[in-house]
Amino acid sequence: MQESPFIPFPVLETERLLLREMKKEDLQDVYDYASDPELTPFLTWESHETLADSEAFMEFLFAQYEKGVRGAWAIVWKEEDRVIGTIDLAWNPKHYSAELAYVLSRECWRKGIGTEAAKAVLRFGFEELKLERIYARCHPDNIASYKLMEKSGMTYEGTLRKSMQRKGKQEDLKVYSILKEEFNS
Repeated sequence: MQESPFIPFPVLETERLLLREMKKEDLQDVYDYASDPELTPFLTWESHETLADSEAFMEFLFAQYEKGVRGAWAIVWKEEDRVIGTIDLAWNPKHYSAELAYVLSRECWRKGIGTEAAKAVLRFGFEELKLERIYARCHPDNIASYKLMEKSGMTYEGTLRKSMQRKGKQEDLKVYSILKEEFNS
C-alpha cells in the first residue's frame, strides 16, 4: 500500500492563508462560521446549533487525520489567525483522482479567498499526490460555488441528475473538474 502523504499532515501557505490540520483550540472559530444558517442552504449538513456539534465535526476530522486518508485543511486567515472554513481533498490513490470540497465563512465570500485556497490544494494534489484529475460538485443553484470552481480552472462536465440525498430530498449536482495538464498550462 502507498504511504500516506497526509502523515504528517501537510501545511500549505498562500499570500493570505495558512492551510493546516484542525486543532482542538479551533473549536470556537469553527462554531462561529458553521453556526451561520445562511451558510448551509446548499450543504449536506445543518448549521451547528451548539459547540458540541462543532466538536463532533472536529472529532471526525481528527479520526481522518489518524488514518491519513484525506486532506481536510482548516483555512486560517493569517491576518487574524482565525479559522474561517475548511477545504478537503478526498483522495482515491487507485484512480489518481480526488474530490475537492470546501466551506468558507460567509464574511469571507467574494474576496478570492476560496479560489486562493482551492488553487493551493489543487497544486498539492497534482504535484505531491501525482493526481491526474480533481473534481468538485455543487448544487445547481449554488452560483458562488461553481464560480469558484471556474476561477480555479475547472471545467463544467455536466449535471448528475438526482445524484445526492440532501436534507431529505434527492437533488441534482453540477460536476466540474480539472486535469493535471490543464492545471500546469
